[in-house]
Amino acid sequence: MRVVILRGAEEDLREIRRYVIRSFGQEAWQRTKAQFSDAISQLKVFPMSGSVTETLEELGMNGFRQMVAGMNRIVYEVTESTVYIHVISDSRRDARTLLARRLLRAPN
Repeated sequence: MRVVILRGAEEDLREIRRYVIRSFGQEAWQRTKAQFSDAISQLKVFPMSGSVTETLEELGMNGFRQMVAGMNRIVYEVTESTVYIHVISDSRRDARTLLARRLLRAPN
């Protein structure tokens, strides 16, 4: 299955990269990047492996799933042939506010 990282998620990834390098160094970023790569590889083979969370369901986003990669959350949508990654965020951030703002606006 094809995986597409949407523009908003690409920006999320750039922000996470800057933060991790600034706060923890290049080696920490390499580990974080490897976790993302592993998660994306898993989505290609097992797109339904992520969970549907209560937060997503409460926001009426029944077609969305999430997967945790290290300290980060990947929120994605599965279609017939493609996985669309909408959000990549620190798993400690307020998911409800972030998801509502990102996923309820116009598509990327």
